[in-house]
Amino acid sequence: MVGEGEVAVARLCGCVSRCPRCDGSGFERTIVDGSETLERCTCFHVERVLQRYCRTKIPARMARKHLSNFDFSLVSTRVVSTTSRYINDFVLGEMNRGLVLYGDVGRGKTHLMAAMVRSLVVEHGVTARFVEFSHLLADLKSSFGRGGGAANLIEPLVKVDVLAIDELGKGRNTEFEGTVLDELVSRRYNAGRTILATTNYQPGPSTGLSTPDFTTGKRPALTDRVGDRVYSRLCEMCEMLPMEGTDYRQTIVGSRR
Repeated sequence: MVGEGEVAVARLCGCVSRCPRCDGSGFERTIVDGSETLERCTCFHVERVLQRYCRTKIPARMARKHLSNFDFSLVSTRVVSTTSRYINDFVLGEMNRGLVLYGDVGRGKTHLMAAMVRSLVVEHGVTARFVEFSHLLADLKSSFGRGGGAANLIEPLVKVDVLAIDELGKGRNTEFEGTVLDELVSRRYNAGRTILATTNYQPGPSTGLSTPDFTTGKRPALTDRVGDRVYSRLCEMCEMLPMEGTDYRQTIVGSRR
């Protein structure tokens, strides 16, 4: 997996030559009950995995992020056990509960979610899409500006097995943002499809704030940012998983000095 532009893509290594089993045709000749038949070669399935990963649109910066290079020593044992259990227990075609990774900046939330999506796509055959919520809003506004609609952007996010939303609650908290998020969550809720998400906002009761109050130090809760209806559905659809510890980015910078 490598970064190409703004997204991560999967390519066969240049050292991989034409498949010796099918000579690049995608079909392998086999004998069944004395008769020769054509079956899909294993290389065809590898190509399908690569295509499925490319359609996920994980950010280019996350192209080389996977579970084996996530530093689990910086997070709680609950994060370790939950992540392992989640990947192992995920069943394609069934209603799998999602996860919301929450915590302060620099806790590895995006890395971990991207790594989980990668594992689900490659190991479980899951179809997925990764979206940064503010980027989705920008794309929608751009589409409207060109005279287009929302359907072409929203429909693919509704239909995939797993939708990964990065920076949930980020934005200006406008009515438009709330409407888009409500449609996405409600339609996936009704379809029984999985949501993974990261957010800097804590779950729990409303604080009544839409932005941080620097006088008191209080911050909005997740429900303040996404609305009661969306928050209620997320609580039913997902396990809320705290990502605690120190700022991973500052730890890296400090180690380089």
